[in-house]
Amino acid sequence: MEKVTNDTIKHVAALAQLEFSEEELAKFTPQMGKILEMAEELQAVDTTGVEETVQVVDRDTVFREDVPEKWQTREEMMKNVPDKSNGFVKVPVIIDKDDNQ
Repeated sequence: MEKVTNDTIKHVAALAQLEFSEEELAKFTPQMGKILEMAEELQAVDTTGVEETVQVVDRDTVFREDVPEKWQTREEMMKNVPDKSNGFVKVPVIIDKDDNQ
């Protein structure tokens, strides 16, 4: 396994649009290294003959009748919207066109 460095953490943080201080990098870098080492150890475990587990707790799914309920009208919901245009909710831009290249 490749060693986790501050540059690795900075790269992943940039992909997730996160920023870390040098202090946080010093803390997170060894933590991420340990997490990846544990994942690598798990990869080495022989699970031949072990039945797959989807849920570890014995629970019954509780079903209820699917009954339609009365919801607000579009006009009633739009009363609470702070910024709208032509019947649509306007939200702030979070991705610039230049970011998609």
